[in-house]
Amino acid sequence: MAHLHKRFTDSQVKALLERYGKGEIERKYIEQIFGIKRRRFCELVKKYKEDPNTFTIKYKRAKPTRKIDKEIEKNIFTELKTEKDLIDAEDNTIWNYNYSYLKDILKEKYNNKVSLPTLIDRAKKGGFYINKPKSKAHDREVVEANP
Repeated sequence: MAHLHKRFTDSQVKALLERYGKGEIERKYIEQIFGIKRRRFCELVKKYKEDPNTFTIKYKRAKPTRKIDKEIEKNIFTELKTEKDLIDAEDNTIWNYNYSYLKDILKEKYNNKVSLPTLIDRAKKGGFYINKPKSKAHDREVVEANP
């Protein structure tokens, strides 16, 4: 089990660590309660012993997740527009986007690393996405050989 900070409050963790420090509870029981391994438990004890008054299990991420830079997004839309112009050209046989190619172009031209799902998501949001054509159900015709 992970996410200790979601299952326990700071005061609950402090109380158990305090009782462990006094020798009232064994380590293995606290590990079972928290659902953690010995290494994580030792890290918590060390952090608690350093300063019990400011001890907390809450944390903030250094940077927000699932966000890309505005410049990268601008580059994505620029390349999607270029690709759309190729698709819309009368004399061209291209009929859909090649997202892997766009990913490579963004890496080479702009030095931007973008995942394929991000490219597809931005294509949908920008109106550049082309749905796959429905495959036609084939009719089978039974031909009997005449003897």
